[in-house]
Amino acid sequence: MIRPEVKQGLRRWQEVLVGAAVAALGLYWALFTGGGVLHWIGWLVCAVGCGLGVAGVQRARFRQGSDGPGVVQVIERRVSYFGPLNGGLVDLEAMTSLLLDPTEKPPHWVMRVPGKEPLHIPLTAKGADQLFDAFASLPGIQTEHMLRQMHGDPVGPVVIWRTPAAQDAPIRLH
Repeated sequence: MIRPEVKQGLRRWQEVLVGAAVAALGLYWALFTGGGVLHWIGWLVCAVGCGLGVAGVQRARFRQGSDGPGVVQVIERRVSYFGPLNGGLVDLEAMTSLLLDPTEKPPHWVMRVPGKEPLHIPLTAKGADQLFDAFASLPGIQTEHMLRQMHGDPVGPVVIWRTPAAQDAPIRLH
């Protein structure tokens, strides 16, 4: 019934649509119930819906598709990538830096851990949308900076996040 590209667009923006529906319900309760407790609950529900919508916009901007090579899994702060040519595991606690490398085709996340080879994950790998929550949990990460770099046109690899201990150390790309 629904064309695949429309279905994909709706799926990409589903959190925003849910947030808008929750906010609309809250606004209805706040404005048209005639006061009382439901009036105040409506304003609270409206605020929650707006928060869901803002978070949904960030998630939608992060999603790049799922038709790229490999599969990503995030289980208990451990990122696993299984690709056609390479793969690996990275514990978020052990990670020292996160880079976005737009020079690879498709663009890749580069996750660095001391003593291990960097893990390269395509932005379009199946399940890569799970990385948003994993990356958002990194201390001090600036998600808006990350999203701007994803949609910008960087010429080379961009540092998205580093541990405070790694701030002073130079990052070697090769």
